[in-house]
Amino acid sequence: MISVTFYKNGAEFTGYEFSGHSDYADEGYDIVCSAISSSAYLTANNITDIFGISADVTVSDGYMKLKSEKSDNLNRLIDGLYRHTLQLAEQYQNDIIVKISEV
Repeated sequence: MISVTFYKNGAEFTGYEFSGHSDYADEGYDIVCSAISSSAYLTANNITDIFGISADVTVSDGYMKLKSEKSDNLNRLIDGLYRHTLQLAEQYQNDIIVKISEV
């Protein structure tokens, strides 16, 4: 199962953490893992490379964590990821769990 935690400070997102594997299909054919990974990487790249927001990013096999200080652009980008992840979790209820953690 893929566990996704979104970090909030008050009403604003400040980061996210994706961990685990869905085991929906064999490696290389797992559409759930591909969708989740792609959206997490796209958001991280937009935050750091396109918007130039300073963030701590940690990546390893089956794991990504991004944390930053509050900002309007950061909040909007992570909110988009949050909404996308909720839709994936609704479609693949046995493979993805989404939580919010107050920091």
